[in-house]
Amino acid sequence: MPQFLDDKFILRGRYVNLRPLRIDDAEFTFRWRRGERAALLNQGAQTVEQQISWITSRPTNEHNFIIETRADKPIGMLSLSGIDVANRVGEPGRFLIGDEEAAQGIPAAAEAMKLLYELAFDRLELRRIWGIVASNNHRMIKWQTYLGMVREGCLRQHLFLNGKSQDAILFGLLADEYRRVTLPRLESLIAAARLPIAQSNLPE
Repeated sequence: MPQFLDDKFILRGRYVNLRPLRIDDAEFTFRWRRGERAALLNQGAQTVEQQISWITSRPTNEHNFIIETRADKPIGMLSLSGIDVANRVGEPGRFLIGDEEAAQGIPAAAEAMKLLYELAFDRLELRRIWGIVASNNHRMIKWQTYLGMVREGCLRQHLFLNGKSQDAILFGLLADEYRRVTLPRLESLIAAARLPIAQSNLPE
């Protein structure tokens, strides 16, 4: 039976850690969510106070994390929400590298995803994870496809972003696909961080 984490549990990696989102993260996470890189995410809080309210109102069936360097520098955020214990499914999301400069030179995105997938499939024993991506978020679609997520459908005009309706692309990943495809690719990306750029195998 999947076991939920307590609010002090930290997922530790070689380059980054995932630690639980806290109230005192409200100011900089609000700033990240108002930045250009978050334009294709669902609209978030409009004030720091609303961000605090959002943080304090998170349900028990989700885990929201701050991505930190090993020097405890916050550089991004990530979550696993909608955890359905009966059906053993969940939804990774809210993925955002908010401080690109501090994330340079380390495989922050790859290791953060690896830690979250380990939580989902190994600790919580989920059978499947799924999510939607805005149809014009080409960078994220390419990233999820490379990681082995399977495109399962299109939700027509499902999202309303920046004053316009757009489709949402539905992706899913099963536990065996994660172990067979996703995990080796993430480990390869993380290992490439220790190689000269010319030798790395990052996706184009």
